[in-house]
Amino acid sequence: MITTNYSIYIVAGIVAVIATVVFGLNKALRLANWPARDRKLAVWSTTVVLASWFLATLLLSLAGVYRATPSQTPSILYGVLVPIVIGVLLFWNQQAVRRVVQSVPQAWLVGVQAFRALGWIFIPLYVNRRLPAVFACVGVGDLIVAVLVPLLAIASLQKWSNADLLVRAWNLFGIGILVAAMMAGVLTLPSRFQVFVFSERSEPISVFPLAMIAVFLVPLATLLHLASLTKVGQTTRATNHLS
Repeated sequence: MITTNYSIYIVAGIVAVIATVVFGLNKALRLANWPARDRKLAVWSTTVVLASWFLATLLLSLAGVYRATPSQTPSILYGVLVPIVIGVLLFWNQQAVRRVVQSVPQAWLVGVQAFRALGWIFIPLYVNRRLPAVFACVGVGDLIVAVLVPLLAIASLQKWSNADLLVRAWNLFGIGILVAAMMAGVLTLPSRFQVFVFSERSEPISVFPLAMIAVFLVPLATLLHLASLTKVGQTTRATNHLS
């Protein structure tokens, strides 16, 4: 059933992720005692950015902009990389963005990545011969990331002695899975970079609805991992300074 209605599953899942991020951010900033005006501005700005990003990727994927074309650079690659680059630049150049990241608890940055469980959709799609096996492996990796979320969130909340080490390792593993997913798409989609050809075609990853995972959830997850790693670095430096 899920393989026939997975467009609803993916779109509804992304909407739920956006709602979780927005409501979680509002609560985190409230607990950080942000002034009401600053908190509302940060929350509404985040809402507008995420909603606009979602609508843009939805319309572009429905229009077939990300569809892979032989002998061309896969446009979906830009859809993945551009949001990540913009997010990193905003972090380094906007004090307001850094202030938000500093105010959000590590446990929240870890916990919100429970949405990586959405990646399990690749497994039944492979079983039904709609995608190559490599994407099922990516789906398994996403599930591992999601399953570890409660443990890492508890470690951060209870400040385990090895919490920073565990969170750093988890983040690096999560980023590795995302990189593997991107490389799987680049090397199997019909384009100038195609290296592998399988009996199960990989084109569905470049069109709606699976393209939404690549151009929205993958960059979002990457930016959350980077934000989490930044907080780990801050904690480590603070601990070293005190010692």
